[in-house]
Amino acid sequence: MRIFLTGGTGYIGAAVLDGLVRAGHRVDALVRNSGKAAAVQARGAHPVMGDLATPATYADAARAADGVVHTALESGPRALQVETTAVDTLLAANDRPGRFVVYTSGVWVLGSTSLPADETAPLNPAEISAWRPALETRVLEAASTGLRPIVIRPGIVYGGGRGIVGDLFKDAANSLVRIIGPGENHWPLVYDRDLADLYVRAASNPDASGVFYANDEGDERVNDIVAAIAAHAPTSPSIRHVPIAEARQKMGPYADALALDQVVRSPRARALGWNPSLHSVSGNAARLFEEWRRAKAREAAAAE
Repeated sequence: MRIFLTGGTGYIGAAVLDGLVRAGHRVDALVRNSGKAAAVQARGAHPVMGDLATPATYADAARAADGVVHTALESGPRALQVETTAVDTLLAANDRPGRFVVYTSGVWVLGSTSLPADETAPLNPAEISAWRPALETRVLEAASTGLRPIVIRPGIVYGGGRGIVGDLFKDAANSLVRIIGPGENHWPLVYDRDLADLYVRAASNPDASGVFYANDEGDERVNDIVAAIAAHAPTSPSIRHVPIAEARQKMGPYADALALDQVVRSPRARALGWNPSLHSVSGNAARLFEEWRRAKAREAAAAE
């Protein structure tokens, strides 16, 4: 298939790009500059120069594809405006029956849930994700036009040198790890390559539509994750628990999101044959720490 991808140089998007290319699909990846164009081209994709905020720069490329995968996310005060523009553009460009649109949401739309929750559970989004359900609905309602809409809600992604868990490796290497709140909360987690496999399966399966959670179902507590990572740090790091009120002053709604207690299941993803290869950060901390080191070394070499 020919697939139009946004966010191909981002954390999730880069993993998805690799997964789609491995599966033999042609990927047209939206990029903002020549440096990112070279990066996606080196990974086997065809760069499309443009900007999410300017539909004219990518609408034709999206229209030429068999479907689109949207993983990009604008940061800053324009985030919602740009995201809405992008969703509207991608839906309009793929309004012919048989096409698909994969929209990337996030597990934080679920809110806290100490009991296992799946795709049928009601949403109670954290403040940082309060805008996402409306866009999810916008995508899902496009099924009425014959489009095959897919919403993927990844857990907290790990692997490589980026992301929330990557920041824990960085902090451990720098000898100080901060945990928001008591640390007894559970994080739903997913390995980046496993997440990419779900995107490939969802895009490739003509019967796949609707909402899919993506997490390894390891039900790991933050304290256990940090302890395992700390055990493999160059020196034993100091671990500080930051009261949520204090963290909120410095980090805003992001602090509350990190403190969510979430136990999540992914039955609809597993029905597609998806089976994560990794089921634990704690149990793979040594391997993941080395993976993080190699990713950071590559980044440093590329910056020289």
